[in-house]
Amino acid sequence: MPSTARPHIVSAMQPVFLAGPTAVGKSAVALELARLSDAELVSADSMQVYRGLDIGTAKAKSEERRAIRHHLIDVCDVNEPFDVKQFVDLAAKTIADVQARGKTPLIVGGTGLYLRALRRGLFEGPPRNAELRAKLEMMSAETLFAELQRVDPQTAQKIDRRNPRRLVRALEVFYLTGKPISELQTQWGRSEERRAKSVERMEAFFCLNRERQDLYERIERRIDEQIAAGWVAEVKQLLVRGLEKNAIAMQAAGYRELVAHVRGELTLTEAVRLIKTRTRQLARRQLTWFRREPDLNWIEIERDEAPQQTAQRVWELLEGEHAKH
Repeated sequence: MPSTARPHIVSAMQPVFLAGPTAVGKSAVALELARLSDAELVSADSMQVYRGLDIGTAKAKSEERRAIRHHLIDVCDVNEPFDVKQFVDLAAKTIADVQARGKTPLIVGGTGLYLRALRRGLFEGPPRNAELRAKLEMMSAETLFAELQRVDPQTAQKIDRRNPRRLVRALEVFYLTGKPISELQTQWGRSEERRAKSVERMEAFFCLNRERQDLYERIERRIDEQIAAGWVAEVKQLLVRGLEKNAIAMQAAGYRELVAHVRGELTLTEAVRLIKTRTRQLARRQLTWFRREPDLNWIEIERDEAPQQTAQRVWELLEGEHAKH
């Protein structure tokens, strides 16, 4: 398909961020926007990096990847760790490569931490401590959260108390440095050296959103479709490959519940109900995160709005921004 991108936009090769909560329609809009802007997609999804987490993470289909080049999907096995530093390093190199080939990098995803780190650099934190982590990971999320409330109440107010991975890291930082992670995180973007290692500051940062009930209906409909597409069978295969041994991968929405179903601890009906509830909660947390981000342009999508229409709206805003400069 010949590119419909206008030359003055392509020549800028300005990286564009497209964020939003789960199931809002990022992927479909991104594909249409990529066609308009002669872009390649760079995933900013912390779970799509894992090979095999396909159905539950709503990865792009093979025909979509053939039509528009995708990056940072399927970069590691399900039993391998992957963190934000690895993402920033890979993403920065990928974006530079895309630009060197005269293309526009379109960074798409709902992992707010990845997007913030890419735009503003990583805060200085201690390296992981395997012995300390092993002890912390034996604790329940409730115990971890109670301890975090004691040592770092400011972070405890903002953190997802159901996410053991984040709780463990926050406590690890405190125990290793004697400082709350919330204090260290005030360093975001201060260091010129950190900014130099990440992507230059972006102005084109868009966040998709929908009316709450519309978003919730899309979440529930997608989960039903994922179950029908063989999500349970996918989980069974991943268990053989070591899914349960990777605390990070097990945080992917829906996988923990389906593992419990496969183990006989939940019926499929109970698991699906839990997945829907927790995915709605995830969407709310994502929106809360993005509302704190500076320089973000909100795009409200109507219930019956086609992805092509939304992409065209974003494209027109991009043209308007470019014209100002």
